[in-house]
Amino acid sequence: MTDLYIAKKNAYKNIKYNKSKIYWERVIIFIKELLQRRTAFLGAIIVLSFILVAILAPVIAPHDPLKAGIIVRLRPPFWIDGGSITYPLGTDEIGRDIFSRIIYGARISILVGLITVGISGFIGTLLGSFAGYYRGRFDEILSRFADLLLSFPYLIFAIFLMSIVGPGFFNLIVILCFKSWVNFFRLSRGEMISEKTKEYVEAAQALGVNDVKIMFKEILPNIIHSILVLATLRVGYFIILEASLSFLGLGIQPPTPAWGSMINAGRAHMLSSWWVSTIPGIALLILVMSINLMGEGLRDILDPRLKLE
Repeated sequence: MTDLYIAKKNAYKNIKYNKSKIYWERVIIFIKELLQRRTAFLGAIIVLSFILVAILAPVIAPHDPLKAGIIVRLRPPFWIDGGSITYPLGTDEIGRDIFSRIIYGARISILVGLITVGISGFIGTLLGSFAGYYRGRFDEILSRFADLLLSFPYLIFAIFLMSIVGPGFFNLIVILCFKSWVNFFRLSRGEMISEKTKEYVEAAQALGVNDVKIMFKEILPNIIHSILVLATLRVGYFIILEASLSFLGLGIQPPTPAWGSMINAGRAHMLSSWWVSTIPGIALLILVMSINLMGEGLRDILDPRLKLE
C-alpha cells in the first residue's frame, strides 16, 4: 500500500512538473503566433493604444471636455474650411471639443467593458466550476436559471431594468453584470465537466487533494484559455451595449463624455454638422473592431481544437 502511494505521489509530481514546463513553452509559442497573425497583432496594438490614451487623458486632451463655448459651437474639423487645429476634430452643439470628449469617453467605454467582464467573468467562472464539478441539485438550479436569463434579448432586458433603477455608471455595471455571468457560467461548467474525467484529476483525487484545490489549481489553468478568449470578445460587446444605452439616454448621462450620448447629441445636426455624431461613431467602431480582431486571434492561437482541424 505504501509503495502504491509513493508511486502515485511521484506520478503526480511528474505531472505537475510537466504542466509547468508546458506552460512556459505555450507562452513562447503564443507570442510567436500572435506576431504571425497580423490582424490580431494590429488589433492588440490599437486596443493598447486606446487604453493608454484613456489613462493619459488629462495629459493628452487639449481642452476640458466639459467646457462649452457658444462662439465656437459646431466648428468643423481642421481639414474642412472654417476648421482650426485648436479643435482638430471640431466642436459639438455647445462648443465643446470633440477630440477631448472622445479621449475622455474612451475611459467610460473601456471601464464599462473591463469592469463588467471582470465581475461577470469571476462570478460565472466560480459558479460554473462548482456546478460542473459537483453537479447535482446546485447545478440543475443554476443551469435552469441561466437558461431563463438567456431567453430574454440582452438589449431589451437591459433597457427594461435601466428604466426601473435609473441611469448612471454604477447602475449600468450592475444591470450588465446581472445577465452577463451566464456565458462564463456555461463555458466553465462545460469545460469543468470535461476535464473532471482526465487522468491528472484522478491522480490528484487519489492523493486526497482538496476539491477546491483540484478545481482552481489543477483544472482551471487548463481551461483558462477558453475563458480569456470569451472575456476578450465580451469586452467589445459590452462597449457596444453601453453605447447603445447611453444613446437611448439610459446609460451614462450628459455632460459626462460617453460615445453613445455624443452620437445621440449630434443627430439633430447630422446633415449640417456630420462630425458631431460620425467621429465618435468611428472611434467606437475602431475600438470594438480591434477588440474583436484580437479576440479572434486569441481564439485561433489558444483553442487546441482549431489547431487539430
